[in-house]
Amino acid sequence: MKIALIGATGHVGSWILKELMSRGHAVTALVRDPAKLAGNAGVTPVVADVTDAAAVARAVAGHDVVISAYNSGWGDPAIYDKFLAGSRAIVAGAEVAGVGRLLVVGGAGSLEVAPGAQLVDQPQFPAEWKDGALAARDLLTELRGETALDWTFFSPAILSEDGPRTGKYRLGGDQLLVDEKGESRVSWADFAVAVVDEAEAGKHRRTRVAVAY
Repeated sequence: MKIALIGATGHVGSWILKELMSRGHAVTALVRDPAKLAGNAGVTPVVADVTDAAAVARAVAGHDVVISAYNSGWGDPAIYDKFLAGSRAIVAGAEVAGVGRLLVVGGAGSLEVAPGAQLVDQPQFPAEWKDGALAARDLLTELRGETALDWTFFSPAILSEDGPRTGKYRLGGDQLLVDEKGESRVSWADFAVAVVDEAEAGKHRRTRVAVAY
């Protein structure tokens, strides 16, 4: 498949890029600094401002799927506005380019921990992550009104960290997934497996997918 990847040099995006390359997909990486992808044979870097819908459209035209691991940066006091602005440009660019499939890496904050109660609204939710989580939640709300794209919004587990690729994971919907110990966790390697599996199979369209063990 021809896949356009946004955020390929970021932490989560780099795991997705590794998984895509291991499966032999042709990857176009939208980046600000192509030097960061040096040594990644088979990846075509394209310098593009992903906050510019027209630039996104030019870069992703002709691809089968767009995967967005866009994040304006944790710790940025303007992350709420920047994340939404960039994400909206990516959605608009994919629409203009006629790419039918958009996979978005979102957050866990909008997952329900009880009926009608989302994680981000709980008093123990870390303050430093809240604005980013709220932006991702609002993006999900906007995607649910989207009619031009087949989108999938991915919510990782609470404890998502570097770790081994087992190739195993569970998928859920709007509720937080926990294991037999009551923990919500997944490695980024296995999260990337779930994302690329969906890119290939397209089983979960216009919905949110939670990923955990």
